[in-house]
Amino acid sequence: MAKILVVDDSAVDRHLLKAILSRNPSWQLQFAEDGQQAVELLQRSANSQHDENVEPDLIITDLQMPELDGLQLVQFVREQFWHIPVILVTSQGSEEIAVQALRQGAASFAPKSSLDADLMPTIEQVLNLVAHMKFDRDLKIHPPAKSVAFVLENEMSFIGPTIEHLQQNLPKWSDRDRLQIGMALDEAITNAMQHGNLEVDSCLRESEEEDRYYQLIAERKSSSPYCHRRVRIEAEFSEQHLCVQISDDGQGFDPSTVIDPTDDENLHRVSGRGLFLINSFMDAVSHNGRGNQITMIKFRQDETDES
Repeated sequence: MAKILVVDDSAVDRHLLKAILSRNPSWQLQFAEDGQQAVELLQRSANSQHDENVEPDLIITDLQMPELDGLQLVQFVREQFWHIPVILVTSQGSEEIAVQALRQGAASFAPKSSLDADLMPTIEQVLNLVAHMKFDRDLKIHPPAKSVAFVLENEMSFIGPTIEHLQQNLPKWSDRDRLQIGMALDEAITNAMQHGNLEVDSCLRESEEEDRYYQLIAERKSSSPYCHRRVRIEAEFSEQHLCVQISDDGQGFDPSTVIDPTDDENLHRVSGRGLFLINSFMDAVSHNGRGNQITMIKFRQDETDES
């Protein structure tokens, strides 16, 4: 039963967010009218001696607010409550601050223009990844490996356990780093399965044929040649860096034709959203010439970032 704190200075938007989030009756909702009120609620939850479960599991915040805006709230959470993931609600005109907030430690985002379709899946994605991050860090019991490799069928349910297994080898990395790594891996593996191996065009999600997008995925998972294709993941790492290479058996694409995933003007596009997050969270991203392999590099942040 996840506890979600919603932060927005607009009463109309808070009402909209409540209506969307109430579709999942197991989520407990709490609301703050601005960033400063959210900070006060978090501080009270940390100081509470009567109910240790009042602290939220996830925060959803608008970016443009008086007193203390979304970026400042992300910075505060990173410093004082680094284990709580933050999802941004982005709107036209907030692209630059959204990119900064993602690089400062926010877990993901949902455009205000498509909240009805995007917010619930984004929350579930982040909560699922956080759940897979809870593991024993005792190095004496679980000494970290230096490399791992996986071969996956095109089944989305395999992604979470795969990420969890990889993250078990990053015990000294911060929760913020591991969550951002998890988000990048989730997006990259999903792309390899759905767009690479199954060849389902993400542009369908930006049209009235969104249902067709998921219908094609279901059909091709069990039809030839798509069902015989696999996703291969190879990771090498140390205490200071991680390099992950993800390959699929699809036809590939011309990487030069991809809309610039680092351009904040593309923040609100469904197509390319995964690459936008990957480039926001990882330090270096590249594709092979055929376009069926992505390489991602992440350097561990100083642990003082969480103090």
